[in-house]
Amino acid sequence: MIISADLLVRVRDRLAVQGGEPTPARVAAALRADGGVYGDSTVLAVVAALHREALGAGPLDSLLAEPGVTDILVNGPDEVYLDRGSGLERVFVHTGDDAAIRRLATRLAAAAGRRLDDATPYVDVRLQDGTRFHAVLAPIAAPGTCLSLRVPARKVFTLDSLVEAGSLPPEGAALLRDLLVSRLAFLISGGTGTGKTTLLSALLSATDPNERLLVVEDASELRPDHPHVVRLEARPPNVEGTGEISLRNLVRQALRMRPDRLIVGEVRGAEVVDLLTALNTGHEGGCGTIHANSPTDVPARIEALGALAGLPREAIHSQLASALQAVIHLAKTPTGQRRLTSIHVLDRLPTGEVITRPAVDFPPTGPPTLHPAAERFTHPTRQAAA
Repeated sequence: MIISADLLVRVRDRLAVQGGEPTPARVAAALRADGGVYGDSTVLAVVAALHREALGAGPLDSLLAEPGVTDILVNGPDEVYLDRGSGLERVFVHTGDDAAIRRLATRLAAAAGRRLDDATPYVDVRLQDGTRFHAVLAPIAAPGTCLSLRVPARKVFTLDSLVEAGSLPPEGAALLRDLLVSRLAFLISGGTGTGKTTLLSALLSATDPNERLLVVEDASELRPDHPHVVRLEARPPNVEGTGEISLRNLVRQALRMRPDRLIVGEVRGAEVVDLLTALNTGHEGGCGTIHANSPTDVPARIEALGALAGLPREAIHSQLASALQAVIHLAKTPTGQRRLTSIHVLDRLPTGEVITRPAVDFPPTGPPTLHPAAERFTHPTRQAAA
């Protein structure tokens, strides 16, 4: 049942004056005082709406509970899109006017300890259930206040389950296991929503259970099924501009915590320098994700991030040449399916520049194509078979 925004506002205002929880009896009394005649179904609908406003994600609660939903996007009043893993689709959800969306955004931000108002019109936080929440208030955002919610995976995918889902070919899963056993350092590259975090979590779940995994993230998303995982999460500055804990500082702290593998959930800033330094000083098997359009773009992307830390181009390529051994690239098909497309290895040219070379390509149909570079991490029996 759709309850008008005006009615909710009037009931909310009456209850605010009285104080107390929005129980059915209190709501029924407020509705009677409003001068209308309403049935039990209306009373219960108003109670549910008020509870959602006060405690949950308001009208988005039902979408958050749907299985398979990965993203929920609100583009102003009553314009809601979600992604169930096959691309964005519009759904009809009555969100109320922009003031209602703004109240919801402000409350969710406050619950995470952040401020959201005209002076600070945007926020990026992790909610208590692990959902990543981003909001930009109108009029900065048009056609109205925009919300973006990234829903954490409700189950941990394994390499086998990714094979069953069609995201990994069986040969790809075997090669990735070889890469893990070889303790090569790697990055998973791809665009937004291509499944980088999902694959990284599956790979971490497949590592030796005797290994100690140190996971450093901007917002905690990785949930590997592994018995020894320690997570460090960055913290943004508070409203006074103090209290920030950066990824770069956390990477340095992680190195003092005896990691068997150092994992940076998303390499996105100056922390790349500390990660490369760690991988060059005996910390084998490190890994993470990085946004890149193709595996060949990864060296340039790392070079740009290293520049943020003030490291010259030559130094970045020198560090990269010995720190990183493989790039695993994911892409999303036109139908929305996420899939492994290639694995590249890194080589250094005589000029000192680092480039990637294809080791294995995975076409949409048919067997994978193995290139000579695949010998660096494939099992000897598979090398002979190839």
